[in-house]
Amino acid sequence: MPDGCRMNNAGAAVRMADMDPELEAFVPLFPKVDLADPVAYRKTFAELAAARPAADATGMEIQDHTVPADPDVAVRIYRPQHAQGAVIWLHGGGWVFGDLDTDHHWAARIASSSGATVISVGYRLAPENPFPAALDDAYAVLNWTAEQAAELGIDPERIAVAGHSAGANLAAAVALRARDQQGPPIRFQLLNEAILDDRQQTWSARNFTDTPWNNRAVRAAALGHYLGDRSATPYAAPARATDLSGLPPAYIATAEFDPNRDEGIDYALRLLQAGVSVELHQWPGTFHGSQAILSADVSQRQLAEIGAALRRAMAE
Repeated sequence: MPDGCRMNNAGAAVRMADMDPELEAFVPLFPKVDLADPVAYRKTFAELAAARPAADATGMEIQDHTVPADPDVAVRIYRPQHAQGAVIWLHGGGWVFGDLDTDHHWAARIASSSGATVISVGYRLAPENPFPAALDDAYAVLNWTAEQAAELGIDPERIAVAGHSAGANLAAAVALRARDQQGPPIRFQLLNEAILDDRQQTWSARNFTDTPWNNRAVRAAALGHYLGDRSATPYAAPARATDLSGLPPAYIATAEFDPNRDEGIDYALRLLQAGVSVELHQWPGTFHGSQAILSADVSQRQLAEIGAALRRAMAE
């Protein structure tokens, strides 16, 4: 097989010759994501996260807190100096792995680059807690943030929801639920490499079967753990929503070699067609989660854009 190719289920070669060379050099070092044993993989992922360079939290107030709910939800609040607005941050991990500690690097960097108070959510994980547990936790944090805005020192009209991968799914679902249930106003939604559709019918979902970190099999396993024996609703798979009008403005970022790519682009187009303002950024040469390779120029640009998009949204 030629260099830079992977095989899909139909036997056709999917070329990845255009992968960013700074990223490609790290691909052999990435462990395979195995969600057959979620508990075991959580330990592996925690070890990987602990080995990452620490985020600079200089001058930032960081506080662990418990949001009253049923059950209570753990959050970690990152408050930079002169913070403007709040971002409810939802970590990735296929709804199966990840927590406040493994996502510390994400949350601290976003707080620093956006200038907003970031509320990182330790939502319940599947398969022990399938849908809608994680969404219920995220929505409870949205309500609490709006109710406690004065004590948190934030403007209740400047609350954004944001997330990566499965966390971006939750952010989109929170926006849908808040619209449908007349919940707290959401100023902005940021969806980074979101998994939005359970049907796996887009070109990227069907063809990217051996891409780093995330591929068709990993998606299928994650969705199986999250949905359990339930059928997907728009709150579980926002791409299933038939009406996207009235949702908050969005920043949507996709990675070129990611099974989630096409559903993110399609969601952005559908939001635009529904009259919602959208900034869509498709990052060439990248793969799912490649922002973790901080030494790569494209990763630095991706992370800077996320912070800048949130800063603009909070300031407008």
